[in-house]
Formats: sequence, C-alpha cells, structure tokens
Amino acid sequence: MTREEIVALLASHQQLADRNEDLRRQVEWFKRQMFGSKSERRMVMDPEGRQMWLGEAQAEASRDPEPGVTVAAYHRRRTPSDEPDESALRFDESVPVEEIRLAPPGGMDDGAVVIGEKVTYRLAQRPGCYVVLKYIRPVVKRPDGTMSCHPAPESVLGKSVADVSLLACLAIDKFRYHLPLYRQHQRMEAAGVHLARSTLTGLILRSADLLKPIYHAHLGSILRSSVVTMDETPIKADRTERRTMKTAYFWPVFGDRDEIVFPFSPTREAAVVREVLGEYCGVLLSDGYKAYESYAAATNGVVHAQCWSHTRRGFLKAEPIEPELAGIALELIGRLYEEEKALRLRGLPDTKRLERRAQRCRPLVDELFEWLKTALAQRVLLPTNPFTEAARYTLDREEGLRVFLEFPTVPIDTNHLEREIRPIAVGRKNWLFCWTELGAECVGIFQSLISTCRLQKVDPYVYLVDVLQRVATHPASQVDLLTPRLWKEHFASNPLRSDLDRTVKNAAS
Repeated sequence: MTREEIVALLASHQQLADRNEDLRRQVEWFKRQMFGSKSERRMVMDPEGRQMWLGEAQAEASRDPEPGVTVAAYHRRRTPSDEPDESALRFDESVPVEEIRLAPPGGMDDGAVVIGEKVTYRLAQRPGCYVVLKYIRPVVKRPDGTMSCHPAPESVLGKSVADVSLLACLAIDKFRYHLPLYRQHQRMEAAGVHLARSTLTGLILRSADLLKPIYHAHLGSILRSSVVTMDETPIKADRTERRTMKTAYFWPVFGDRDEIVFPFSPTREAAVVREVLGEYCGVLLSDGYKAYESYAAATNGVVHAQCWSHTRRGFLKAEPIEPELAGIALELIGRLYEEEKALRLRGLPDTKRLERRAQRCRPLVDELFEWLKTALAQRVLLPTNPFTEAARYTLDREEGLRVFLEFPTVPIDTNHLEREIRPIAVGRKNWLFCWTELGAECVGIFQSLISTCRLQKVDPYVYLVDVLQRVATHPASQVDLLTPRLWKEHFASNPLRSDLDRTVKNAAS
C-alpha cells in the first residue's frame, strides 16, 4: 500500500469518525428533547467534598448507628373530632357563598335555646354555569292614548344575543386558560345552550375589532420605553394551496413598565422588526438573531443588547462533549448571574446598580472573553465542535453582551420575555393553529391585553367587561387611557359592570 493510499484511508477514517460523533450528538439531543428534562439547571459538585450524592447518602444511612443514650419520647394523643380542617379551604370575598342552615338537632319543642353557631365550609362547583338575562320591559299606556316602553338594553355587539360577560369569559377561557372554542362549545351544549361554533368565532373576532384601537395604543406605549425586549415565536396560521398550515410568527415586545404586546406577521424576515419598532430610540434587548442586529445598525439612537441566557445555552449543549472547557465557561457565567441576583434582591437605585456592575460584573465579563480567546488559540478543535460554536457565538456578540454594564436598567437576559411567551406555546398545544391570518391577529390582540393585565395585577375579566362597554363612548384622543397600565390608574376603582354582575351583587346584599 502506497503512502498516498494510507493518507487517503486515514483521512476517510477521520471523516467517518467526525460524522459518527456528529450523529451521536444529534441522537443525544433528540433523546433529551423526547425524554429528558428541559431545565437548564446544572448539578455542580462541591469542590471541598462536603456534598454527598444520593448513593453516598444511602450508604451513610445504612451504616450501624453509633451507640448512644435513649431518650423517652413524648407522644401527644390526638383528640378525635369529626370537624374538618378549616385551614385546608382558602378563598377570598370574591367567591360567592350560599348559606345552608340546618335544623337544630332534636328540635326546639322541649324549650331548648340556640346559644351559638358552628360553621363548616365546602367548596362546590356548578358544571358549565351559564345564565340567561331576561329583561322584562313594561309597556305603559298614557291617558292621552300614547304608549311607551323602555328600549331593549344595548349590547356591546349591536343586536347580538351575547352579554358582555360572555364575551369576556370566552376570551379569558381561550387565551388565559387555553380552552379552544370547540371545547367551550361542547361545554355549552352540555349546559343546554345551543349556539353554532361559528357564532362563538364571530363573537371573538368582533370583540377583537373593538379592542384593536386599544391594542395599537398599547403598542405605542411600549415603544416609548427606554428598554424594550423582543423575540419571535412560531404559530400555524392560514392554509397553503396544499391545505397545510403555514408557519407564521408572533413578535412579542416587552416594555420596561411591565407591558407586553404580540404583533403578528406571516414571515420571519428582518423587515418585520422595522415594521414593528418603527423609529424606536432606546436599548433593544434580544437573542442572537441577525435581524435585530441589522435593525440596530441601520437605526440611529438604537443600542443593541444581547442575551446572556442564550449565550449560556451554547456552553450547556457543549458540556457533554467538552466538559472541562464548557464547565469553566458555565462557572464564570454562573458567577455573573449570582452577582445580578444579589443586585436584584438589594433593589439598588440606578446609579448604585451601575457602580456595582462595574465593580463586580465587569471583571467576570472581561475574564470570560479573555479566557475564550486563549482557549480557542491554544486548543485544536474542529469548527463543528459544540464548544467552538458556543465560543464563536459569544465572541461575535461581545459588544452586545457588554451593553448591560453601561445601562443600569437593561436586564442581563430575555428570560422575563420568554416567560410571557409561554401562554402562546401552551395555546399551540391546545388550539393548535389559527385558520386565517385574521384569526392570528385576533390572538395577538387578546393575548397582549390579557398578559399585560396579569403583569399589572389587574383582573382580566373586570378589565374586559369595562373596556368593551367603554370603548364605544370613550374619546379616541384618549384611547391610551384604556390600556391596562393606565386603566388601572383611572378606572379600576369604579369599573363598568355587566348586568349579570349587578344582579349577583344585589342578590347578595
């Protein structure tokens, strides 16, 4: 065998080995996605050996105990009682209570006197509780022969049979509790309410049309933030010629005053970022998608900050292949997160936070970048090695990853936004897709307002019942007052109620 043939065989063998290693990594990744935990937490060994693993702890416990002195234990006798533990049932005053009074035991014929009461609570539920409001309007005839009658109460949707309370509950069940309309339709049928599923869809779409001006004002409020966080998440919407669902995207934007909005776009093109943000001026925090970097580079007044959580995930993925190198990077990033957690718990003002970051966080960031450059220069690693990819990802985004050191209000990652995307992800598992792009826009409108209500600690039912009635008469120039954050300040103390809520309140009083 010639030298050239040996070299060719060795090269072929190396290619097969690299290919095998790459396939093995892919199989391990798919196994983790199918059967493994999605948590990004790492189990860190105690460097001083003080922490015992499960097997060591079991072995330690199985050893014979050392001889000692037996101390007599005190056993308290439990008093038998048929009364339930009242502390196990917790509810506030918003839960309606119906009283059931029991007759005195043995009757009252022998001169017995009631000297007190004992109260027991049970939590009950009515399945699919729907109420029909029956308005009885008297027709009055005057002495002069004229007749008069109150007009029918106005509905939010014109001549619709749906009360505003039903519109709010349909939206909340679908977008907060992920209950598709076809399941709500089944629940209505079981409760004796017979409406077409298309009617429920129409109610949701028409309600979204009423809320659309509030949605746009809400987006404008977020774009006035000094720091916004942006991401994208897929959604199936609209059908192709082959009658398969297209992949479209929501582009959630999180403001620095606990507000979030979910703009919809049929594509993931970079132009969508400019369509959503427009001429925004401030700090844009995002992941490593190049569309955000391109927008920031082409827009004056925009500073692009990068997410440390996405950076950490690359090293977490590389840890099974390069445990030593990835472990060092993860340790440094972990120390950075510990410093940020301490800052968050102390609640320091902006000036103190910036000073603390310069003292404690900047050295860790400098150490990480210098170590990565040295590791790539000294170690011979393939470009496809997961650690090489993670290191290159980090070094290419060094400028964006350092932005949080210059701006005290910039978070270190986009985790706060990813938590708010979860309702969309859970919804995809339940209602699966949107038939049309119009339906996807409707999802974005409701999800924006309901999610912001949760962030602002506002009851979304009370909010929707109020604004759906108020939007028709509210001045268009002041529509921003109906966004959840400002609505909480101006209208939450005396919201508009539905006739159902007033009826329940009067019956309770």
